[in-house]
Amino acid sequence: MATKPLALITGGAQGIGYACAEALQEQGAQIILSDINTGALDNAVKTLGQDTVGIACDMGDADQINKMFDQIDTEHAPLHMLVNNAGIASPGDFLDTTIEQFKQVIDINLVGTFLALQRAAKNMVANKVEGAIVNMSSINAVVAIPTIAAYCASKGGVSQLTKSASLALAPHNIRVNAVGPGSIDTAMLASVNANPDAMKMVMSRTPMQRLGSAAEIANVVAFLVSEKSSYITGEVIYADGGRLGMNYTC
Repeated sequence: MATKPLALITGGAQGIGYACAEALQEQGAQIILSDINTGALDNAVKTLGQDTVGIACDMGDADQINKMFDQIDTEHAPLHMLVNNAGIASPGDFLDTTIEQFKQVIDINLVGTFLALQRAAKNMVANKVEGAIVNMSSINAVVAIPTIAAYCASKGGVSQLTKSASLALAPHNIRVNAVGPGSIDTAMLASVNANPDAMKMVMSRTPMQRLGSAAEIANVVAFLVSEKSSYITGEVIYADGGRLGMNYTC
C-alpha cells in the first residue's frame, strides 16, 4: 500500500491552519500539525484523527523549529508539503511600538517562515521529493494598516521570500507559492467582528460585501499543493473578496 503524502502545517491548531489540515486530509495527506497552543493542538489532533501527529513549537524560536524538523526527519516519512501558516499581528500605535514588539512579529512571521521553508526544502531534496510549499502572506503585503506596521513588513517579506525560494528550488522541482488573505472570519479578526463601525469600514473596502472563511483560504492552499497547480511557482494568490482591485472611484 502506498504511503500517504506527508504535510506539515504550522499554526495548525485553529483558524486557517486547521482548515488547511482538513482540506489536505481530504485530499489524502497525512497531517503533522504544529502550534504553540498545546491545548488547542491536542484537541485538533484528536478531532482530525487518522494518524495525525501534533508537535508543539514556537515559530519565533529557531531552536524549537530545528528540533521539530529533526523529529520529522527521524520519526516520520519524507515531507511532501509544507503550509507555513503560523503568524501574529500584535496591533498597536506606531509611535508606541517597541523594538521588542516589532522583532517578535518579524521573528515569527518572517524568520520562522524562512527557517521552516529551508528545513522542509532540505528534507525534500534529501529524499528526492518533488514537493510543494505554501506560505501565508496577506493583502497587507501590498496595502497597509498603520497599527500593524510589523505585520505589514513581515508579510511583504514573506511574498518576496516566496519568489526567491521558488527560483532556488525550481531545479529540484519543489514549488513555492503563497496565499494572501483579505479579511477572514478567524480569531485574529474577532475585535473587528465585535465592532459594527469597524466592520462597516471593512465592508466598504470589500466588493463581495462579506468576510472570507478559513475554509475558502484552505481551498486555495489545497489547490497550490496539488498536481492541478503543477506549473505554478513563485506566485501569491490574493483571496480578498476583490479588495486589492478596488479604486477610489468604486
